[in-house]
Amino acid sequence: MASVPVIPIPGTGGYPMIGLGTFTIFEKTGSNDEVKEAVRCAIDSGYRSIDCALVYQNEDSVGQAIAEKISEGVVKREDLFVTTKLWDTHHNPANIRENFFKSLNKLKCGHVDLYLIHWPFGFEDGDEWFPMGKDGKARFSDHDYLDVWKGMEKLVDEGLVKAIGLSNFNIGQTERVLQNCRIKPSNLQIEVHPYLSNKKLVDFCQANGISVTAYAPLGNPNRTWAGKDDPIVFEEPILKEIAERKNKSIAQVCLRFLLQRNIVVIPKSVTPKRIKENIDILDFELTEEEMKAIWSLDRGKRFYLESIAKGHKYYPFDE
Repeated sequence: MASVPVIPIPGTGGYPMIGLGTFTIFEKTGSNDEVKEAVRCAIDSGYRSIDCALVYQNEDSVGQAIAEKISEGVVKREDLFVTTKLWDTHHNPANIRENFFKSLNKLKCGHVDLYLIHWPFGFEDGDEWFPMGKDGKARFSDHDYLDVWKGMEKLVDEGLVKAIGLSNFNIGQTERVLQNCRIKPSNLQIEVHPYLSNKKLVDFCQANGISVTAYAPLGNPNRTWAGKDDPIVFEEPILKEIAERKNKSIAQVCLRFLLQRNIVVIPKSVTPKRIKENIDILDFELTEEEMKAIWSLDRGKRFYLESIAKGHKYYPFDE
């Protein structure tokens, strides 16, 4: 198998363009034991990038799998690129360092290669994932994400984190960070799939030297909140036709489409067959006509709205 291409990120050995996502929707689409086995399988299959987050509540499992593969001699720590994220209840700049260690102590991997601010808005400080008031609404904090970013920069200064970035920020928010930062964001992780091209935001980032990672690159059809009328990539005639022509799966075609847009992909799976299939996308290319056909599926359809935060002044999807 060809080696996975990497995107240069200062301070790191490069960010592999295919990684394993681990968001199993709080164990509803894969238990933590399954996540551990998925990471083990991924490393055995050639993955060198693992994406996780404190709020996924499975960093322990990710860390155990990494430790086992290192002890087995399959990889060295420096071969791996580990990404995790600062959660919304941990935006108090005074506590960012100690909250970062909540992830590092679970992962037990020495350092984090890429640390992201999970969302631009904050919930009430503390360790309750989604603090709710008696009125049924989320309790927010008012921390400015620019102050959060300064706390992230200090982690780089200490050598705890190799690179820092953003997740779910819009163009205006990303630009504001760029104009006020000491260390430039290395990466923006956002939802991108055939139904949501996110072209303006991707173009903005790439023009400003910020790499882009696509989460839910297949639209995550197993998400627990899917509507009965939501489109499903695996049922798209255009994608079926291209997949048959290429002798590849629809998933492989979708991932290849993003790769050819110079976007990092982190498909989530706990199924060994699919984990192996998702990295096997380097031996074919989509033609310009096939790329155009997939572009035509774009309908601005966002599946991850995080509606619980809609009233927050830093909610990103009103732009």
